[in-house]
Amino acid sequence: MIAKMQQVNIGIIGLGNVGLGTLEVLAENAGQIALKLGFGLRVAAVCSRSVNQKKIPETLGEVFKSSDWREIVAHPEVDVVAELVGGTSVAAEIIDGAIAHKKSVVTANKELMASCGSEIWDRAIRAGINLAMEASVAGGIPIHAVLREGISGDRVVALYGILNGTSNYILTEMEQRGAAFDEVLAEAQRLGYAEAEPSADVDGFDARSKLAILAALAFGERITPADIFVEGIRRISPLDFEYAHQLGHTIRLICAARQSPEGLFLSVRPALIGSKTIIAGVQGAYNAVWVKGRFGSDTFYYGRGAGALPTGVAVVSDLMRVAREIRHGRPERVSPFAHERLGEYRPQPVTREKCAYYLRFRVDDGPGILAALAGILAEQNVSLEAVLQLPCENKSNLPFVITVEPTYEHAVREAVHKMSSLDFLREPPLALPMEPPL
Repeated sequence: MIAKMQQVNIGIIGLGNVGLGTLEVLAENAGQIALKLGFGLRVAAVCSRSVNQKKIPETLGEVFKSSDWREIVAHPEVDVVAELVGGTSVAAEIIDGAIAHKKSVVTANKELMASCGSEIWDRAIRAGINLAMEASVAGGIPIHAVLREGISGDRVVALYGILNGTSNYILTEMEQRGAAFDEVLAEAQRLGYAEAEPSADVDGFDARSKLAILAALAFGERITPADIFVEGIRRISPLDFEYAHQLGHTIRLICAARQSPEGLFLSVRPALIGSKTIIAGVQGAYNAVWVKGRFGSDTFYYGRGAGALPTGVAVVSDLMRVAREIRHGRPERVSPFAHERLGEYRPQPVTREKCAYYLRFRVDDGPGILAALAGILAEQNVSLEAVLQLPCENKSNLPFVITVEPTYEHAVREAVHKMSSLDFLREPPLALPMEPPL
């Protein structure tokens, strides 16, 4: 039996999927948690706007309930505040309130941590409390702990990730079934994988926030989402998967951070990746992160990116780490960003990056089309590698693909811009980078 006086008391604010998942893990795994810590974690207080309608596990015992988060951060028995409401307005107030009351904070808030997490950490240090955020990226994968401590002795030179389960589910369903984007998106919304307003997922903004956090951890630089080029998956079609397969590739929404002699390149966008690469096998709502180190070479991390229980495990693991510090009074804190201080740095624009590209066209067929397109590419010093055209009976909406040899993105963009005014095009060309073997 763990003595009550030894327990560390938790206040949980936000009882959505993650909050309820966290409560379930704390309730059903209490014995193992206590064995690992040497003391118990007690849920002392919970908060939600509809707190009285939420089902709190009876095994947690007596729990203070409130619809006002201010009562939780000020509660005298609460040692650690878990902010699980999301967003950047109220959540910021909750964390500010917790710091003001000298309560350590655990958060799953990717948007807030991506935009101002390092500043929050600085204030937490000055207040003498801790901040933990493992659940903010790829909830079922302890990627923060890996970058912060597991491979901290290495120097990361590249990081690739599939960090949005909704987009990955949509792309893999399109690939496997040949279904159109709109059809699979509607299905994902019915199944609860996608929100009614899906822009954050399918337009890449959710993944961009996550990459901003991981890039700060990996490279020690102060990165904000605005520093990262982003493009979504709305224009990807089943036809693109057919052509990608012809090229020995598939298509995924790839979060990429690469250190080069020119600087750090950051992007979130759909890309062609080799079908035989390990990251190409990541399907459905799963997430993955591939890390290349200067000394330790390649490591790969795979798991559920979201979900009440996988993310709840990440939150509880953070609560345990913070509770150890409170219980044992460890003065040395490892920054959640893996570096004592983040450097001030401006990533390089992706227009300066060089790689091969896939260009997909839909045209009203006629003579001279290929010559016109090749001429525009030649004007930008872009060399063709191959031309692919699958059988198609509709000559008024004829698709085909040109792949080009590695070149600078600014040249491809300029070429695509000039091509878009050609009268035989049914839509602007789709340009996707072809990633080198991972």
